[in-house]
Amino acid sequence: MITPKLLLPLRIPEIGPALGKLVAGTGRRPGGLALDGERLHLVTKIIDAAGEARRLAAQDNRAAAATALGRDVWLSAWEESVQAIGDRLLARAGERLAAEAAAVRLPRRRRRRLTVSEADRRTVAARLGASGSRLVPALDRVDELSPAAIEATPAERDALEAWQEAVKAAARRLEEAWLVLEEAVEHEAGHWDRVAEALGAWRRPMWPVAVFTIVALAFAVWLGLILGGFVAAPPWLLPALRWFPA
Repeated sequence: MITPKLLLPLRIPEIGPALGKLVAGTGRRPGGLALDGERLHLVTKIIDAAGEARRLAAQDNRAAAATALGRDVWLSAWEESVQAIGDRLLARAGERLAAEAAAVRLPRRRRRRLTVSEADRRTVAARLGASGSRLVPALDRVDELSPAAIEATPAERDALEAWQEAVKAAARRLEEAWLVLEEAVEHEAGHWDRVAEALGAWRRPMWPVAVFTIVALAFAVWLGLILGGFVAAPPWLLPALRWFPA
């Protein structure tokens, strides 16, 4: 008869303290955007995931508990928040560009070239998403250590503790990623502000008006010379001159 292996309880670590400013907020408005909604959404997703992991662990559903707090869950929550922030940033940029274009009466053809494009969206998403570059290795480490933690016996307590520490380290990396994200938002917002300011300084070129004025003035002088008899009129102009008294 095979005796079942006695396993340590899979205790889910408290991650709230490790999330730090992600929970408390930074008090910043990067680029003039209040990001509390996205921040709280991210925190809620992670804390809810930890709660679900505890529920599953209490039912001795160990593998599912580890999966509930695994790499994919963290990354999904992070990417949702980054996407939402990028969408808001570009929506505001698009509104300001449209307002500036209307204010300077930019020709409609040129306005179409100044709208936020899909390429812009992809670029901004990539730049903001790069804020989590140090988060990904930490999450890889969580998944790497979870199988040993799931099967840890009292003699293998170190395996469980290593996984618990990896989860808390991931929470710290998530806080760090958020702080870097705020800086990235500030940078991107500054870029679009400069684009809008350059657009606001645009003025319709005056050279066509100047050219027309010079041509019209030259024609008036030439016509005056013809009417005064100083210059011979070309044949094509003679029919029109009949309307003028000699």
